[in-house]
Amino acid sequence: MMKRPRCSVEKVRVSSGSATVLGLIEGFLNAKPTTAYLLTYLEGKCTANCRFCSQAKDSEGRADMLSRVSWPVFQTEDVVSKLAVAAQKKRIMRVCIQALNYPRVVEDLCAIVGALKSHGVGVPVSISCQPLKREELEKLAETGVERIGIPLDAASKDVFNQVKGSFADGPYDWDAQRFALLEAVKIFGGSHVSTHLMVGLGETEKEMVQAIQWCVDNHIYPALFAFTPIPGTALEQQSSPTLNCYRRIQLARYLIVKGQTRFEKLQFNEYGCLIDFGVHDETLSRAILSGQPFQTSGCPECNRPYYNEKPSGPLYNFPFQPAPEKIKEIKKQLNQTTSRRF
Repeated sequence: MMKRPRCSVEKVRVSSGSATVLGLIEGFLNAKPTTAYLLTYLEGKCTANCRFCSQAKDSEGRADMLSRVSWPVFQTEDVVSKLAVAAQKKRIMRVCIQALNYPRVVEDLCAIVGALKSHGVGVPVSISCQPLKREELEKLAETGVERIGIPLDAASKDVFNQVKGSFADGPYDWDAQRFALLEAVKIFGGSHVSTHLMVGLGETEKEMVQAIQWCVDNHIYPALFAFTPIPGTALEQQSSPTLNCYRRIQLARYLIVKGQTRFEKLQFNEYGCLIDFGVHDETLSRAILSGQPFQTSGCPECNRPYYNEKPSGPLYNFPFQPAPEKIKEIKKQLNQTTSRRF
């Protein structure tokens, strides 16, 4: 048997939940991730300075944290070997590689993806990374990346500049970030490009829903996150969004993605809070009872358990189908501020 070449990237981080599923560490999971989440390893911090992120260059947060999840370090060869077994046994259905921002990141991503392919990890690979040049995006596509995500995080230019752009001493630019997403659509195709939008950074509900509509109109899939204050970050004192607000945006996102409403049909109050979804009662009720709007949004097979919240709750994104009693709670949350009663 021909010996596989060793991956040039010696180490990689793995989310604690994924590491448990792969047997790299021991632990109990009441919701197992269906995607294996990896994070590029770097001695030191990211060159970006996103104010909500423990990996930011000025952050005093833990280097092994991203959101509220810990990411222990493992040898890359050990990880890809475990992934090959897990994929064969259908314990994981996708690999998602999160990328820090540093000069050699594209080379490292290509090396990790190459190792996955050479070890026979036969599941789709997603990458979440900073905006890249067209030739870099093409290189990732040629290496075998199936989906790419470039996070906007913020819903408006002003908020973007405050939390990850010029006012945050970060390298990112709102217009360049959106242009990179549009370029990615040309290379990967409209059903294979996504972005992250984070509720609770200072935007109004109206701004967030408008950003969701822009994504859908440009064939970019919007995945929704709730801001989570992390110790040691610049925004550690800022509160998470209220569940009432988050549920309204989740429902609006679902209806827009499904083509059942549009931003122009929605109604907002004087504070920019969503008060009407622009659809018939029957359509609204069916969406709510399905529970789907309130589950994790992301790539196919991504359930991202407890990324924004503790297992004890409250849950912002459900990693499973919400139970009937949870749907009742969601209805109560939606009833606040909206003009409808569910």
